[in-house]
Amino acid sequence: MRFFERFLPNRNRPADATTGTAPDSAARNSATRPSLDELIALRQQAGKLDLSRKQSARAQLSGGHASRFRGRGMDYQESRIYQPGDDIRNMDWRVTARTGRPHTKVYQEERERPVVLCVDLNPGMFFASRGALKSVVAARAASLIAWATAAHGDRIGALLFNGNHHELPPRGGKHGVLRLIRQLVAQTDPLENLRQPPHPQGLNTALGRLRRVSRPGSLVVLLSDFYGIDEETGKHLTRLRQHNDVIAIQLVDVLELTPPPPARYGVSDGQDTGILDTRSATARKAYNDFFSRHHQALRDLMRSRIIPLLQLSTDDDVANVLRSHFGGRATPPAQNPPQETAA
Repeated sequence: MRFFERFLPNRNRPADATTGTAPDSAARNSATRPSLDELIALRQQAGKLDLSRKQSARAQLSGGHASRFRGRGMDYQESRIYQPGDDIRNMDWRVTARTGRPHTKVYQEERERPVVLCVDLNPGMFFASRGALKSVVAARAASLIAWATAAHGDRIGALLFNGNHHELPPRGGKHGVLRLIRQLVAQTDPLENLRQPPHPQGLNTALGRLRRVSRPGSLVVLLSDFYGIDEETGKHLTRLRQHNDVIAIQLVDVLELTPPPPARYGVSDGQDTGILDTRSATARKAYNDFFSRHHQALRDLMRSRIIPLLQLSTDDDVANVLRSHFGGRATPPAQNPPQETAA
C-alpha cells in the first residue's frame, strides 16, 4: 500500500476528494511550486559544485574531460619510460637523449561530457510534511546541477516524466540551462500534475527512454522517490550503467523515515480518502517496516549496480547537501532561518 501519494496537506482547506488537488494558494508558494526567478538565482550557488569525475569520459565532442577512445589525443599529458607495445612514432627523443633511457609521449583526448537529468514527477513527488514538496526539491537540485554543468563547459539534457515524457537533448551554455528550468517550472505545477492519472510503469518507461537522450559517456543523474522499482528497473539500470556514469538522488520526507506521533490522520491518494491510525504499536511497526523495506531495497539495487545513492529530504538545504557529495565547501546555516512548509 502506498501511504502517501497525491496528498497535499493544507491547514486551512482540505484537498479535493475527487481531483486530489489542493487550493490554488497552496500551489503558488515557493514550497509547493518553484518559480523561474528562484531557479535562475541558484546559479550563484552552483559554482562550488564540482561535477568532474575521477574516471574517464566517453562522450563525442571536444571539451574538458578525459576520454577512453583509443588513439592519439589532442593534448600532451606527460612523457614516461618506453614500454613494449608503445607506438615508436610517439617517442620523446629530447627526454630520451637527456636521460639516456627511451621515453615516449603520452597524449590525452579532451572531450565534453553531457550531463542528463532524469526527473521523476509522479504523483507521490507532490508531497511534503515540512519544508518543500519533493517535486520542488528535485527542481532545485536539477537546476543546481544544470548550472554547475554549464559552468564547467558541459552540455545539459533532461528527461522529465509525469505520465507524459518531456525529452530535452543535451545543449550547452546558459540557453541549455534556461530551457531546462522553463520545463521544470511548467511540469512541477501540482494543480496540473495531480489531474494526470499515474503511469503504472512510469519509472521503468522513463528509464527505457532515457537511453535515447543520454549518449554513451554521459553522466546520468536520477531524481526520484523510487517507489516504482522492481526487477525490470534493475535491468534498465544495468544497461545505463554499462555506457554511462549514473548517480541516484532519492527524495524523501521525514514521515518516510520515522512514523508520525500516535494519532489518527486523514490521508488521500487523490481519489479515495482514509484514516491512518498510528495509535497502536502494531500499526507503527507496520508503518515503519513498509518504508524500511523500501529504503533497503533501493540501497541494495543501487549498490548492486555500483550507483552512488544520495538522499535529499524535503527540509534539507539542497545546495549544501549537493556540495557534500559533489565537492565544494558547505556554507554555515543562517541564524534563525525562515521555515517554509508545504502545508
